[in-house]
Amino acid sequence: MKLTMIRYKIVTILVAFVLCNGLFAQQEGTVIDKVVAVVGSKTILKSELETQIVSMRTNGVLVDDKIKCELFEELLFQKLLLNQAGLDSVTVTEAEVESEIDRRLNYFIAQIGSEKKLEQYYKKTMLQIKEEFRVIIKEQMTSQRMRGQITSGVKVTPKDVKTFFNEMEKDSIPMIESEIEYSHILINAKESKVAREAAHDRIKGFRERIMKGEDFSTLAILYSEDEGSAKNGGELGFMGRAELVTEFSVVAFKLKNKAVSEIIETEFGFHIMELIERRGQKVNVRHILVKVKVDEDQVKLANNLADSVHNVLLNDTLTFEELAALYSDDKQTAKSGGRVVNPQAGTSMFFIDQLNPQVFYSIDKMKVGEISTPVPAQGQDGKKGYRIIRLEKKSEPHRATLKSDYDKIQGAALANKQNEMTQEWITRKISATYIKIDADYQSCTFDNDWVK
Repeated sequence: MKLTMIRYKIVTILVAFVLCNGLFAQQEGTVIDKVVAVVGSKTILKSELETQIVSMRTNGVLVDDKIKCELFEELLFQKLLLNQAGLDSVTVTEAEVESEIDRRLNYFIAQIGSEKKLEQYYKKTMLQIKEEFRVIIKEQMTSQRMRGQITSGVKVTPKDVKTFFNEMEKDSIPMIESEIEYSHILINAKESKVAREAAHDRIKGFRERIMKGEDFSTLAILYSEDEGSAKNGGELGFMGRAELVTEFSVVAFKLKNKAVSEIIETEFGFHIMELIERRGQKVNVRHILVKVKVDEDQVKLANNLADSVHNVLLNDTLTFEELAALYSDDKQTAKSGGRVVNPQAGTSMFFIDQLNPQVFYSIDKMKVGEISTPVPAQGQDGKKGYRIIRLEKKSEPHRATLKSDYDKIQGAALANKQNEMTQEWITRKISATYIKIDADYQSCTFDNDWVK
């Protein structure tokens, strides 16, 4: 018994990835279509399988006959779920589908640069792209919901977890990487009045040049300090209100008729923006950003303050948590005692390769409970400062044990039990459902008895 699930569940993850990338794969070529399988009231077209294969190859995956058969079996499973969903009236709403389409398209847009570039690449309008995506997304969401219903009542007891672990072969017990948990007090260098005025004057000068007739996008390419958008002439692509900083969003959605905004200040610096186009609840603007430069005197002041806070930690009764609340410029962690959350996992635990390199080198030799001296810090926004770090937990790489890794083993035990229930469901439904598979695919070695 292993912590992994059986093959079809692994392939599901792969197919989900393929479906998300299939939008781009369709440009690679077309296939002569035909029905290659019937599952109840649902059919599988050859193009469905070929599109996924093309997409995988586009992403550098070697697709042999074995992988093709695995993908085909996953499609059979998905159609079995969809057929049963129809019988059981399991549905997803149009609003849910629309939300998921927007989420995925926003990802594509972020990768390619703008909505306009996506349209040019796909040679279709956003509306046409959405409509082509809609059927795929709706089917995928419906099958996922049906699958959730199959295992909705599954739970595991502590006894189940212990039994699951004890029945694992020793070689199958996974290695758990080293994990780190830490807290910090971050003290950023403050912006001086002189530096703020210099940045404001600079952005004001750009606005005046644009108002006199110079091209906004050219100035953005030459001078904007937002590296991500500068190369695109400052263009951000279509975004909703929630995707923009509040101060920026308020102005962006008030602009009309390709107007140029007044100067806006956000946490990133000073901006001016120009409206390109608004579509419903999304807006596309281009902007120029000028950051407020922090001079070395302010960095030294931040260092001095960090030293003072560190001395208080060593010699006073104030706790790390209290000082984080008083002095830390990391507002997300200040109220939680400085405890840093891993955005990839949603917990406070980090694998080594998930740590900020600055943090890793600071705590590499520290012991649990130890507090570092102030060390230089620089955020993704370019702000410089110093941080004081306390190492909360550190585990060494090890074979999983019930004592140290119960949550992980519990999750694996639950997944295994859900997998067993799903497998039993597949076996029952195959025997009760009309299934016909094209002769070209009957030679596949399937995990389930699809060929009757």
